Amino acid sequence: MNKIKCQVESLTSLTEFVYKVLLKPSEQIDFQAGQYLNFVMSEEDKRPFSIASAPNAELIELQIGASGADSYPMQVIEHIKANNTVTVEMPLGNAQLRSESERPLLLLAGGTGFSYIKSMYELLASQNSSRKVVVYWGLRDQNACYELEKTAKIIAGLENGAFHPVVENPDDNWQGQVGMVHHVVMKDIKNLADYDIYLAGRFDMVGAVRTDFLAQGALVEHMFADAFAYI
Repeated sequence: MNKIKCQVESLTSLTEFVYKVLLKPSEQIDFQAGQYLNFVMSEEDKRPFSIASAPNAELIELQIGASGADSYPMQVIEHIKANNTVTVEMPLGNAQLRSESERPLLLLAGGTGFSYIKSMYELLASQNSSRKVVVYWGLRDQNACYELEKTAKIIAGLENGAFHPVVENPDDNWQGQVGMVHHVVMKDIKNLADYDIYLAGRFDMVGAVRTDFLAQGALVEHMFADAFAYI
């Protein structure tokens, strides 16, 4: 793990409560798709965020969900606004993409857990991978969606890619799938044992997905999430 100084290239809003951060590291950093970094507020205060960019990208991308003036993530956003350079520690995590596997991939995320799987499908797209890649992104409502067209275009560029945004509480004009995202997956995919499965989201969500997927035949040795270390 390295401590790296980064220049803040940009900070933009993806939704009312989600920010996109682009950082330019002072040196080349080796990491694997699906790993995360610690954002260093101080030596005693280091905060984890998934890396949304692929390892071959020039900039490090973070997607930070933040609401409330003094919330844990909003403090990070305010730190970024107040500083031209920031410090991160990386790489971290053991739930990275197993690139040596040729099994079909199921990438499932809730909310800003999307950043975890984004790093993976962007890497696979850059490699012109022929693996089957099925991406599910669960959101509470349409206002939480961002970069849907961009995501759909990248995944459509994969030889065997499919993208399924799923909204729990849709408006009348929503054209995608509806419900709890992992329930939709379980209806769509009966043979979960065939897949390498990568999960990200709130700990309670990831725990529920693991329980339900295992009950439908998924293999625990082919399920990956950093949350598994804590639940």
